[in-house]
Amino acid sequence: MYVEIKHLRTIRAIHQAGGLARAAEILNMTQSALSHQVAGLEDQAGMELFVRRSKPMRLSAAGHRMLRAAERILPEIDAMEEEFAALRSGKTGRLHITLECHACYDWLFPVLEMFRHAWPEVDVDIRAGLAFDALPALNREEVDLVISSDPKDLPGVTFNPLFDYHPTFVCSTQNPLSEKAFITAEDFRDQILITYPVGRDRLDVFTEMLTPAKVEPRGHRTAELTAVILMLVGSNRGVSVLPDWVMREVRTSAGYVTRPLGDPPASKRMYAATRDEDAAKPFMAHFLRLARVEAVKLQRIP
Repeated sequence: MYVEIKHLRTIRAIHQAGGLARAAEILNMTQSALSHQVAGLEDQAGMELFVRRSKPMRLSAAGHRMLRAAERILPEIDAMEEEFAALRSGKTGRLHITLECHACYDWLFPVLEMFRHAWPEVDVDIRAGLAFDALPALNREEVDLVISSDPKDLPGVTFNPLFDYHPTFVCSTQNPLSEKAFITAEDFRDQILITYPVGRDRLDVFTEMLTPAKVEPRGHRTAELTAVILMLVGSNRGVSVLPDWVMREVRTSAGYVTRPLGDPPASKRMYAATRDEDAAKPFMAHFLRLARVEAVKLQRIP
């Protein structure tokens, strides 16, 4: 038996209307066409679906069985059509994010808070576990946006520029390097460097300075959280290099000194990588605008 969605809608409409004439109006078709459709469906079923001698028109036992199927299936179909319509209009969708940048959480959370109020129907999530496989996860559609400072030429992927930032050196006021105007690679030779626990290819201090100069710090320790890194630096247990937006609080603190990394200061750009077809979606475009504005706010001295 071959049953189409229109057949389920027909059964439901006739049951609700109590007759063919009113049901035909509901379905926006002629009564003759509706009668023909019902006759064809009954031929397939091999039995009557309606008791035609009754008024209002009643379902037979077989008709009730089909009505139960219609009442179960049609709400799912209707919901799916509404969801697709919302997707086409750009009102809803999915924004799953992963980051190749530990420090980016400092500006990302305020952005997401503003975004969720503007786009309540968009499913937002942070997939931190995919950070080490970020761009392949984007291609596999496991995430929809990757925050990265390392753009690559990948088919089907757009690296949307967000903002420029300066990797910035920070140390305790007790550290001798606090007297310097700017920091060079050689300055790290007798320092304990504190970084996030990620590969050197994802740490600005290595990619922008130490690796090209072939300089190794005296020691290297890691900490997961920005607050812990700054606490250790403030206790003069080491030095660090963090993006300038992280320094918003410590710039005015008596216990810390921030200095440019190099002269002229090192500069990097942050990107949001998306699939090509997603970059122009209204909610995605709005997220990118919010990300650009919020990061600039954090880069300003309070």
